[in-house]
Amino acid sequence: MKQMPSKTIAARILDQLKISYELREYQFSEDELDAESVARKIGLPPEQVFKTLVVRGDRTGVMLACIPGSKELDLKALAQVSGNKRVEMAPVKEIQSLTGYIRGGVSPLGVKKSYPFYLDSTALDFDRISISAGQRGLQILVAGSDLQRATKANLAHLTKP
Repeated sequence: MKQMPSKTIAARILDQLKISYELREYQFSEDELDAESVARKIGLPPEQVFKTLVVRGDRTGVMLACIPGSKELDLKALAQVSGNKRVEMAPVKEIQSLTGYIRGGVSPLGVKKSYPFYLDSTALDFDRISISAGQRGLQILVAGSDLQRATKANLAHLTKP
């Protein structure tokens, strides 16, 4: 009998909010932390596997942006919707101290500080999207609208055409 993956902070938050989700495990490697590789391993199209990026705005400071794995973050679009003049990616070496998560395992749920969270509006186009469960090798499949509710996300178009 296969053992159930252990519940992460992100999964416990969804439990507390009585939001249904599915945990999906996969084999990860340091060379394949990108969302496209994760999508292939869990059997979903890359546009349905969302990656959570840590960014810093010149006015608001740290923010999180969650976008489809097949797309690139449009920094200008994020700056505009977040009230910043400029937005840049946070350095990888700062991700863990800012979020409590390591690169390749950043979940929008259970971040150690409450940062503004922006979710790409395409999240609502699918029955379920996949996000990191807060550790490498584990994804949470959840309805985009439920994720929005759980994170109090600001919905916006955040990707480059």
